[in-house]
Amino acid sequence: MRADILDPIVMGVVNVTPDSFSDGGEWLDPAMAIAHGRDLVTQGANILDIGGESTRPGADPVSEREELRRVVPVIEGLAGAGARLSIDTSKAAVAAAAIDAGATIVNDVTALRGDPEMAALVAAAGCDVCLMHMLGEPRTMQRDPRYGDVVDDVKAFLAARLAFAVDTGIAAERVWLDPGIGFGKTIDHNLELLARLHEIVALGRPVVVGTSRKSFLGTITGRDDAADRVPGTIATNVLALARGARVFRVHDVAQARDALLVAAATLRGRWAPATKTSTTTTSTTSSTTRTAESRPS
Repeated sequence: MRADILDPIVMGVVNVTPDSFSDGGEWLDPAMAIAHGRDLVTQGANILDIGGESTRPGADPVSEREELRRVVPVIEGLAGAGARLSIDTSKAAVAAAAIDAGATIVNDVTALRGDPEMAALVAAAGCDVCLMHMLGEPRTMQRDPRYGDVVDDVKAFLAARLAFAVDTGIAAERVWLDPGIGFGKTIDHNLELLARLHEIVALGRPVVVGTSRKSFLGTITGRDDAADRVPGTIATNVLALARGARVFRVHDVAQARDALLVAAATLRGRWAPATKTSTTTTSTTSSTTRTAESRPS
């Protein structure tokens, strides 16, 4: 049995964007985004990750003013909804406003490289921060990405960014690491990272995995519609859990949460009954719970 398998933490995605690859435009209205976030909490999300700028391949940047307009009302509306709030941004001003509105996590796809003021902001705020690997930037990252050894290269990058964060005053226990599945990687790179994810986990910080609905799953399975890639997403989440990942960023919270709880119980050889609550996305009732702490250690 695996005593090292900790309770999985589910991070639900709330994209307040017109152009995200999977659900762009669906939650652009603040009221609808808030309702969606509350629904994800009902489904079992421990964290809500709110973003106002798409980072899909080929995406154009968004102005600071526009990003603030999109995300701040949503974060304010979700404060007290029952989950921790994360701001998905690489702009320090957006992160600062989000923290003021109730966010306690900064999810920075540039790993503190996009804005020279971000590291100092995170250190001063004392919030958690997720540092992600990305080759290049969203507009160019999928143009013939190459590595010597993708796992070694990503691990070295994340180790360096962790050291940078600590050197700038961010407590090591506040840092999470994300290998950036799909961010400047081929399908083979993504699969190699998943297969050897334990090597990233060995850095000693919680590892975040974000494979939800991504195109490489559609290529492997033949599913062109992103919404049809939930089974593929679940497969990668369970594989990542077995290799030590702790946080799972997903669009489809109820399905991922149930699969992860069963997988964790099986790997550990122990389980606890879930608390039953109503899930509003379907006409049936499913059991949801937050058995995991939303701040990993």
